[in-house]
Amino acid sequence: MIPFSVLDLSLIVRGSDAATAFRNSLDLARHAEALGFHRYWVAEHHAMPAIASAATAILIGHLAAGTQHIRVGAGGIMLPNHAPLMVAEQFGTLESLFPGRIDLGLGRAPGSDQETMRALRRDPTSADRFPQDVAELLHYFAPPQPGQRVQAVPGAGMDIPVWLLGSSLFSAHLAAHLGLPFAFASHFAPDMMEEAVTLYRQHFTPSARLAQPYVMLGLNVVAADTDAQARFLFTSHQQQFVALRRGRPGQFPPPVAETEGLWTPAEQAGIDRALACAVVGGPDTVRTGLARFIARHQPDELMIVGAIHDHAARLHSFALAAAARHALAGA
Repeated sequence: MIPFSVLDLSLIVRGSDAATAFRNSLDLARHAEALGFHRYWVAEHHAMPAIASAATAILIGHLAAGTQHIRVGAGGIMLPNHAPLMVAEQFGTLESLFPGRIDLGLGRAPGSDQETMRALRRDPTSADRFPQDVAELLHYFAPPQPGQRVQAVPGAGMDIPVWLLGSSLFSAHLAAHLGLPFAFASHFAPDMMEEAVTLYRQHFTPSARLAQPYVMLGLNVVAADTDAQARFLFTSHQQQFVALRRGRPGQFPPPVAETEGLWTPAEQAGIDRALACAVVGGPDTVRTGLARFIARHQPDELMIVGAIHDHAARLHSFALAAAARHALAGA
């Protein structure tokens, strides 16, 4: 059975705060480690009231310090927001502190809206330089050459896995060209998933970092003791999605028993399309859904997103997902 991993946005639920979100993230990371999940990633977003992981590298250090062996990393760092040298130094520092446990996933989106992008001092054309920035970052991780004045200290000569993240064909092309592992954001933008994965695998060029293509797919999994309970919990994610599309982001909302009237039919269609890669249900439903998704898309690894308002319910959901993986491995 392929590895299962966790993508955590360090959710700030309605009425709570970032400190609580960080405590919950560490608790979930320890829980995921005990359950046998392979890696635990957090993502860079800015000015999002429901997401506490803006200072991603700092949070990675906190999570790695509180766990023992699970890989911890970024899913991802939005590279156009940063100088490649600074990213190399930050992740060189993390790798020095937690050797063999750090991952660096790179994206080219702003992780924010246009106004926030300007507040980050980001050049609006910086995404156009993403391939050059990735190459520069990889250069800083290579062993330093004689006479090389600009070096990442720490960072130079470190074997830190670098991933490219994407929701379109652009990063699939680039990951294939550079011979890097590829993670597709199918958990919120599944439209081009199959085409991007096929393109990546067909055009992959082996590199010193990776001999053969490696694909990780994002999948929303909300598991509970019954299908009805899981569908109830999933309404939080649906509400949050609609709020973002309306341009009114807020803290992560509690679930509701009835969604009638909360959004329009057109918004419902948008939810269904964006969250099409989702497995929501009780243990049997989750096991069947995971098996079907894996059989159809053949990922090398699954990155599970469990956006659930109640922390105890989220812990339970990941435990049920781990149990489903165990059952499928023994089938």
